[in-house]
Amino acid sequence: MKALNIVAVGVCGVLYATIGYLTYLGIFCPVIGVVRFWPSVVIPAVFSVLFGPVVGGLGASIGIFISDMLIHGNALLSLLVGVPANFACFYIIGLLSRKKIDWKQTRMHITIGFILLALAMYVAYLHGQLSLDVMRVFLVVFALTYALVMFIGHRWARWGSFEVASLLGLTIGSLIIGVGVWGFSQFFILPTGERYLPLYASLLWFLWTFFTEIPFLVVLGPPILEACYKAFPTLRWEQK
Repeated sequence: MKALNIVAVGVCGVLYATIGYLTYLGIFCPVIGVVRFWPSVVIPAVFSVLFGPVVGGLGASIGIFISDMLIHGNALLSLLVGVPANFACFYIIGLLSRKKIDWKQTRMHITIGFILLALAMYVAYLHGQLSLDVMRVFLVVFALTYALVMFIGHRWARWGSFEVASLLGLTIGSLIIGVGVWGFSQFFILPTGERYLPLYASLLWFLWTFFTEIPFLVVLGPPILEACYKAFPTLRWEQK
C-alpha cells in the first residue's frame, strides 16, 4: 500500500470516528437498541471512491471500532459485527463505483430491490415489530431515496455507479449488522443487557441501519466527491 493510502486510511478512520460520535445524537434503533443513528457513513464512502476500496474499508473499520469503544465499549461486539460490516460496505462501494453500469438494466434491479425492502417493512409491521409511526417515517425515506437514486442516475449518468454501489454496499453491511448482532446475542450479553433476542430483531436492525444511512450516501456523496475532484483533479478516476 502506498504511503498516501496509509495516511488516507488514518485520516478516514479518525474523521469517521470523530464526526460519527458528534452526530449520532444519542439516537438508537427504536425498541431494540445497540445500533445507532449514523449519518457519518458518507465519510468512508468518499474515501473509498477517491483512494480505492481497501482504503475506505480499512478506514471505516478503524473508525467504527474507535467510536464503538467510546459509545458502548464492547470490543468483541465491534470486532465481530461492526468492523466486518463496515469493511464490506465501503469496500463494495469503492469497488463498484469505478465500474460503468447499464443504467436501463440496473434501474429495473433497483426497483425490484426497493419492492423487497417495502415488503420487509410491511412484514415487520404486520408482526407488530414496527409501529405505525416508525413505518411511516421509513416509507417517506424509502420513497425519497428511490426517487433521488432514479433522478441522479438518469440526470447524471456518471454518478449512477456510485448510487448503485451505495445501495448494494449498504445492503450487505446492514445485513451483516442485523444478523451479526442477533447472533452475538445468542452467545453474549449485549451492551443493553439483553440476550437471546428473537430472530425478527435482525430484520429491525437491518431496516433501521439501511433507511437511516442510505439518504446521506445518495444525497451527500456526489456533491462532496465533485468538490474533491475540483480541488484535487489528480484524484479523479475513469470508470471501467
